[in-house]
Amino acid sequence: MRKLILILLSFFLLLSCSKDEKKITLIEEKSQDLQLIEIYNEAIAELERGDVIYAAKKFNEAELIFPQSKWAPRASLMAAYAYYSQSYFSRSISELERYLDKYKKDPNRDYAYYLLALCYYDQIVDEKKDLKSIVDSEKYFKIVINNYPNTDFAIDSEFKLQVINEILASKEMYLARFYVDKEKWIPASNRFKKIVNEYSQTIFVEEALHRLVEINYRIGLVDESKKYASLLGYNYKSSRWYEESYKIFNKDYVKISARNNKKKGNKLLKSFKELLK
Repeated sequence: MRKLILILLSFFLLLSCSKDEKKITLIEEKSQDLQLIEIYNEAIAELERGDVIYAAKKFNEAELIFPQSKWAPRASLMAAYAYYSQSYFSRSISELERYLDKYKKDPNRDYAYYLLALCYYDQIVDEKKDLKSIVDSEKYFKIVINNYPNTDFAIDSEFKLQVINEILASKEMYLARFYVDKEKWIPASNRFKKIVNEYSQTIFVEEALHRLVEINYRIGLVDESKKYASLLGYNYKSSRWYEESYKIFNKDYVKISARNNKKKGNKLLKSFKELLK
């Protein structure tokens, strides 16, 4: 009887151990990719809910846990984007600078430079404020255009550079007008020349040329004044600023009629530097 009891106890013990063993073998460790996907999904869900701080931290967590994964640099970029989406520009800039320093061979560097440029671009207030945001955004947009010319980021960067040039030209115009009001002709002239030479594609170039006609005529440099009037007439015959410049010379300067001249496509302007030689 004792032997039978011992046999039965041994059997149940072995059966219990085999069940436990079977249960243990069914537990599988999560793969790295699966863990990463879970963290990413959580981060994206928080981003969509508007909690960008927590979302960015989750993206950083994914990067730290799996530093060798191809998703690590993407997590860094997503953290930067999360901050940018709610205008935490300084945090986004820090993330992007860290990414660019750490992931020098990542294929998404074009996006990083573009987002970095946007961080500064979106902080531009107006031409009379601090120029740092303007200068830095211009710098990074140029990097995108020069290094990644065949991307959509380059196309948008070119457009935004045109806007930046308008802002920079308007600042020069603001200062030039200030000097005119103070009758400081030389510094005023230098500012107008800068607009003509560096921002020739902006809306301010026509007025700048007229003001150079006006200033040079006023200080007795008539030949120099005529050079700028000729340049203004060549490129902007129908401009009101050309009309104003013509009035300065009266009979001494022959007006070329604008009525018989129609615009022909998108002509490139003649080089300002060549005409002013």
